[in-house]
Amino acid sequence: MLHLTPDHHAPAMSWPRLLSRRRYPEQPQLHVVTDAPPVRGAFVQDYDRVVFSSAFRRLQRKTQVMPLPETDFVHTRLTHSLETACVGRSLGRLGGRLLLEETEGLGQELPHLDADFGDIVAAACLAHDIGNPPFGHSGEDAISAYFRSPAAEPFVRMLTPAQRADLQQFEGNAAGFRILTHTYAAHSSGSAGLGLTYATLGAFTKYPRPSMGVEGRAFQGSSERKYGFFQTEAPRFQDMARELGLLPKSAAENEEAGFYYRHPLAFLVEAADDICYRIIDFEDGLKLGLIPCQPSLALLRDMLSDAPGRQGSVQWRDWREELGYLRARLINRLVQQTARLFASRAPELLRGRQDEPLVQLLDCWPQLQEVHRLTVEHLYQSRPVLEIEAAGFEVLAGLLDAFLHATFDPQSSPRSRKLLQLLPEQFRAVGPQQDASAYHQIILLTDYIGGLTDQNALSLFRTIRGVDVPTQL
Repeated sequence: MLHLTPDHHAPAMSWPRLLSRRRYPEQPQLHVVTDAPPVRGAFVQDYDRVVFSSAFRRLQRKTQVMPLPETDFVHTRLTHSLETACVGRSLGRLGGRLLLEETEGLGQELPHLDADFGDIVAAACLAHDIGNPPFGHSGEDAISAYFRSPAAEPFVRMLTPAQRADLQQFEGNAAGFRILTHTYAAHSSGSAGLGLTYATLGAFTKYPRPSMGVEGRAFQGSSERKYGFFQTEAPRFQDMARELGLLPKSAAENEEAGFYYRHPLAFLVEAADDICYRIIDFEDGLKLGLIPCQPSLALLRDMLSDAPGRQGSVQWRDWREELGYLRARLINRLVQQTARLFASRAPELLRGRQDEPLVQLLDCWPQLQEVHRLTVEHLYQSRPVLEIEAAGFEVLAGLLDAFLHATFDPQSSPRSRKLLQLLPEQFRAVGPQQDASAYHQIILLTDYIGGLTDQNALSLFRTIRGVDVPTQL
């Protein structure tokens, strides 16, 4: 059993601070509907706020892997996010329960820790893809490639190195943090975004670092593989890190540089996403007939340690039904094993001594890697996926180029004026946003284009190119 006796030689994060129910930013209550006790806890409210957001709703028309699916069983970003939240809730609750069993005295300090873990991780998982642009996995690459191209040079030369890094390494996780914490001045004088708790924002932030590194230092570990916030949200991130007591990295990468160790629950958010996209993308590939069936079913049985001739109580007459059964059993097993790993490694996570994805520590990691290899070879590199990703590069680059030229057109040509009128007011430097810097104006445009669904982006691109012209209102 672990004890709460602190190690004075190693600073550590503390669960009471990490589970902060304060909301970003703390604001006075504008009105009180009732004095009755709240029906939902703070972290369940976070989950509900994500569900009711327009950014989350748009995920239903954003590609997960297969483009604009015609069949119901192929996942979109929305269904993937919902399933990841279900797995995350189980991981959080089981991991919290095991941690209470292993850590003496923690239950007296945090009696609802297991439920809180589950609710926080579920809310963060639900939001984990909320900032992803259209056109699947290549959307971020398409935006990054445009800002690295000669066509974007007139715009990026106006920016600082850190601002250029935000755009030339465009990151959906940073866009997601912006959605969760930013309110457009054109909408209101508030600045809370969805007004989530600090705990959920911390668990959401899998990459607690800016886009630009410290000079002379290579990025290290899983939490530095990507970045978690744009320069526009750097003060908000720092505020969150201070509230939660996140540990800044060594003196060379101190708080001012913005490099921190992860909130421990971010490892469970990462694990839920890893489990879902590896297993469920694989299932999609099988159902579409792109991944070989019988060898793949045998691989899943092997991961479950099923004997070759194992006979259950049900005799499968349809391999698709058996696939669903194997997938459910496998996810359950991975949740059980990952939760145990989390509980056993919690002291190291609190001290920033572990930065490796939990799924990589599982006994079945080699088989999970084989599942991923087959998915890449047969699904991610299939012709429909490659076609939509290639189209995404053209569509997103074309939209960015057109609207950037219109935004920074010194002559304010008739074409520029028409294009800008197509932009909703919150994405333009008008009204309360009229003093926005060049960088902020570009970020506003990436907000708009990154927030489009696949079909919206394609339709808008064809319209401004004159390929499709609306014939009626």
